[in-house]
Amino acid sequence: MNTKQIWANLAVKDLERTTSFYTNLGFKSNNSCPSKELMSFMVGDNNFVIHFFIESKLKTASNGELANLKKGNEVLFTLAASSVDEVNQWELEVKNAGGTIVSKPHEFGEGYYGFVFSDPDGHKFNVFYMDGF
Repeated sequence: MNTKQIWANLAVKDLERTTSFYTNLGFKSNNSCPSKELMSFMVGDNNFVIHFFIESKLKTASNGELANLKKGNEVLFTLAASSVDEVNQWELEVKNAGGTIVSKPHEFGEGYYGFVFSDPDGHKFNVFYMDGF
């Protein structure tokens, strides 16, 4: 099987709040998918696409229940930072945008530095710096 591309589809309660949060973090809007049920962003140099659907739409499309993010993680996305200072800057920007810091920036092993945050719907991201990457 040869797949052309992979992207993420996540459920949100409030599309305006989600749009504001990710726009404030500098994510690039994917204008090819505007709708009242979906907001889409492109992330990173390879333009990884994350679609944010209103919960009811994604629940219907997936033919099942959605994860309860207060009880666990559905996935942990990692955002690569280019320096320790950039990781620390991300923490400030996430706080200012209304995100929740799950773990403060810290070193975990030689050459590894990062932190975890969640967006207003509980989707978790790891901002990570690794020496030599």
